[in-house]
Amino acid sequence: MRAFRLAYDGRPYSGFQRQPDVPTVEDALFDALRELDVESPPPGYAAAGRTDAGVSALAQTVAFEAPDWLTPAALNGTLPGTVRAWASADVAADFHATHDATRRTYRYHLYAPNIDDERARAALDRLAGEHDFHNLTTDDTGTVRRLDTDCHRDGDFLVVTISAGGFARHMVRRIVALVRAVGAGESGADRIGRVLGPDPLDGAAGVATASATPLLLADVTYPEVDFARNPDAAASARAVFAERRVDARVAARVTSDLTDGVQER
Repeated sequence: MRAFRLAYDGRPYSGFQRQPDVPTVEDALFDALRELDVESPPPGYAAAGRTDAGVSALAQTVAFEAPDWLTPAALNGTLPGTVRAWASADVAADFHATHDATRRTYRYHLYAPNIDDERARAALDRLAGEHDFHNLTTDDTGTVRRLDTDCHRDGDFLVVTISAGGFARHMVRRIVALVRAVGAGESGADRIGRVLGPDPLDGAAGVATASATPLLLADVTYPEVDFARNPDAAASARAVFAERRVDARVAARVTSDLTDGVQER
């Protein structure tokens, strides 16, 4: 068995997991394996998690029975540029990429030039520890989680980091939406107590789901696995994502020009 670290720009995809009639990261991976004459899906295949549509990843992890020659660089030869393998590790025959992960870390780049950082940080601190997050997910079970939280200011952005053994559906994005509302003064700090309380909050009282595109799966921890960075594959990933970063900056300049031009007329 071999485990691979995958990095991807999730914006073109309808999530990680295969779905009918829409592009997904898993489809791109399986298509790449077929081009390499590797059985797809391969024996023993599992992934660390299912990122939603638009969510990106630095350390999505997949593992399967791979031929000896299948390195991250070889895999990148048939993957689309939006998905790059960059590290790998040989793992035990019974390794499972989902069940053997002990910790997952998400990072959210919240555009927040005008929120109060201290209020936002206090809200995050209140959400840390073990709670029942039933009001911050659409799941009916598995809602009790233990979180570690942190945030720091980076220009106009508040970078929110949340770690746990696992997360319920939409949980991270709803936490971010709640923190933003408290930090912006749209909700009082007492709202967090109501959200964490036993009563269900629906409709206007509930918490909306923040946008998916600023969210990144930053790390997945496997205590017994030592991933080796593949220099060629990592260089390919850096080059591809650096080019996409330039494209995004160019698009931001154009839309800024449009905004300013409309304002002036």
